[in-house]
Amino acid sequence: MPTSQEEQNKQVVQGMIRAINEHRLRDLPVYMASDVVDHNKIIHGEANEPGAAFDAFRQQLEAFGEFAVSAEELTAEGDRVAAQLRVRGTHTGTHPRMPLPTGRSFEIEQIWVLTVAGGKVTEIRAVSDRLGLFLQLGWDWPTAE
Repeated sequence: MPTSQEEQNKQVVQGMIRAINEHRLRDLPVYMASDVVDHNKIIHGEANEPGAAFDAFRQQLEAFGEFAVSAEELTAEGDRVAAQLRVRGTHTGTHPRMPLPTGRSFEIEQIWVLTVAGGKVTEIRAVSDRLGLFLQLGWDWPTAE
């Protein structure tokens, strides 16, 4: 049975998802620590430093109109919250991987594992259906350089 702290941690994650869905980037610091570490880079080209996730979410929202994240399930244990998500959007803006918008839509599944400490997300780990994303958007699969 989840503790009240685990329930509070789930509420932090739900608030972060709501802020992303409502494009309220200015509110992300309410839910994410300023030095949040993103162990799974959201966007190619994102800086590899604490706090870079803020810019990554900004890039996502600029690149994908009608961007939406829906939590199908949240599970909390200790300081971790696992989120099974459905993510969808339309490529209407620039993106480091594909600068010209394709106008194509996508819908994929993601799993996020977030560490919450002091009422804020301090770490993000994620697994995403990148192949599905690339196929739906018509992007070329990246090659090793």
